[in-house]
Amino acid sequence: MKEHLQKGLILGMIFLAGNSYGQIEGTESEKIKDAKVIEKTYLDLVLNVVGTNLNYGKSNSALTDYKKSVLGAQVGVSFQAGITPKLSLVSELYFIMKGGELKANNPLTTYNTNIRLYTFEFPVLARVHFGEFHLNAGPSIAYNIYGSQKIENSTSDLTFNNSAENFKRWEAGVQMGGGYTFHTKRKRVALDIRYNYGLTNIANRGEMYNRSLIVALHFSKPWKTNPLGRK
Repeated sequence: MKEHLQKGLILGMIFLAGNSYGQIEGTESEKIKDAKVIEKTYLDLVLNVVGTNLNYGKSNSALTDYKKSVLGAQVGVSFQAGITPKLSLVSELYFIMKGGELKANNPLTTYNTNIRLYTFEFPVLARVHFGEFHLNAGPSIAYNIYGSQKIENSTSDLTFNNSAENFKRWEAGVQMGGGYTFHTKRKRVALDIRYNYGLTNIANRGEMYNRSLIVALHFSKPWKTNPLGRK
């Protein structure tokens, strides 16, 4: 249910941006006349709390009532480079805590189980601007540097190698979402809501995919020079 709500939130953002485009398009040229202003370039510090969960592939439907999201930290940097008046390239590098929990009596592990992964992630997104709204989507790669598993009151480290009981360090995914930018006299405040959909199975036995909902606020000043903007 929580995953459906997360996807519905992003679809709602996409619908809102599309619905507002017709009203924004007529006034955009009046608000922004200088290409240097339109092609915004920002470097932001990323410091967020994210909600994460795990998808168990073919077994996921049987586990739906037992799954529980967990909160994790996200710390890193985000770089938005304007290319055209309506298009930017966003690259990010951050440390993120992922994972999920299964309640007791679940059909997979029987016991209450909590898995945590500590990961470096690198997404590269195309960001399309509709006035103050934006949509973004693109691929991401991640490297799991550490993990732990708590079963009832017993905690153990996850191991990463090719044996059946262990996990994979590398994973790939897709991020998609949208947001809105508020402008002040000196800074911009950008709200970005994004869903991270893991594509690769991180477990050597069975199926396990990372899922996360990232809600971020960015506070920044524009760069004086734009490395990707039009001359």
